[in-house]
Amino acid sequence: MPDVSLASRVLALEAGPADLLVLPTDVRDVVSFRGSFESAPDLGVADDVVQSLVAGLLDKGTKHRDRFEVSEALEGRGAQLSFYSDGLRMGFAGRALRDDLPDVIALLAEQLLEPALEDAEIEKAIVRATASVRRSRESTGSQASGAFARRLYGEAHPNYVLEPDDELDRLKALTPDEIRSYHETHVGSDGLTVAVVGDVDIEATQSAFASALGEWARHGRSPQFEPSPAPQPPGRVVVEMADRRNLDVRIGHAVDLRRDSDDFLAAYAGVFALGGNFSGRLMQTVRDEQGLTYGIGSDLGAPSVRHDGHVRVRVALSQENLERGIEATRAEVAAFVLEGVSPEVLEQTQTTLAGRHVVGLATTGGVAARLLINAERGFEVGYLDAYPDLVSALTADDVTGAVQRHIRPDEFQVAVAGTLPE
Repeated sequence: MPDVSLASRVLALEAGPADLLVLPTDVRDVVSFRGSFESAPDLGVADDVVQSLVAGLLDKGTKHRDRFEVSEALEGRGAQLSFYSDGLRMGFAGRALRDDLPDVIALLAEQLLEPALEDAEIEKAIVRATASVRRSRESTGSQASGAFARRLYGEAHPNYVLEPDDELDRLKALTPDEIRSYHETHVGSDGLTVAVVGDVDIEATQSAFASALGEWARHGRSPQFEPSPAPQPPGRVVVEMADRRNLDVRIGHAVDLRRDSDDFLAAYAGVFALGGNFSGRLMQTVRDEQGLTYGIGSDLGAPSVRHDGHVRVRVALSQENLERGIEATRAEVAAFVLEGVSPEVLEQTQTTLAGRHVVGLATTGGVAARLLINAERGFEVGYLDAYPDLVSALTADDVTGAVQRHIRPDEFQVAVAGTLPE
């Protein structure tokens, strides 16, 4: 079990443009860190495609050393560095020995501020991304999820998913100059927050970040996206795919709910009880009792503090069970909403959610990730410790009320991908 007073030991520090959250722990010699910054992509012109490519290119060499020298600098210290794109933000994660941390931070800054972004590497990245999109066209799961997202959201919403052909066209039209321009105008220290956890030398760490990132400019950009889903009447969309007798289906709708909404946690617990794991109601009924599917689950997908998300059921069905499976799933969700969540089911859900939180804090990397996520959401550091108590404090009435407010089976959208039965 983690120390119940983790949050009380977190230090909030300034280091140049970065807000640091530093948590010294009893782990010897090892330090993990995770950080992110606002990149504010213009989703209306599919900037997220470019942002993802830029994130993937940051470890492909800098203006001072090629990718092999970068790799050698990390491997020689047993250190790790990676970069990612996460909707409206970009981020990085790393791990190093205590004494090597200043050098790894300096390398991080070099990769962020002065990536090589050479034509050859950019062209390779576009080829890889193109191949990935083409593979996704062969996946019923990817096609169903994409069609579902397009049914719920407008093109400038962070949860919108491009049509594969449109994404391929976007990739084909990209030039190295556009990639470099995106880095210059979007990769800056706006909203830069870094969580550092482990055997931390506090003064040395603060000094290292201030020195390495002190010249990293802010761009003052703000996110450009639609704040709410595009209205669509309930209906069904089908993505026809040849030779795919096992079909993937997505059922659900957008919800007026953000991560900092008062009843988010109650709604999350309710959707988890519906189908968050193998003990969820959907698995016990549609799969185990009725035998209509080999895989089904539900989630409260992709909300943030800046935009809403959706409630979604994922179900895999054979051709012969397609219609019966969809109807059984819809009926089971409707019954769940009508009946609400019993105290017994809620207790099981609370135990699972609290346990997952504890397991996530078992490593320095897990704690750093959780600190950063909470900071991105605007939560106080104390949320790190408070989460299990907040989950435990939920009542059956709280959860039932949230479920009945936010899940509306008569407004469900349905997306199907695969070969339809004749």
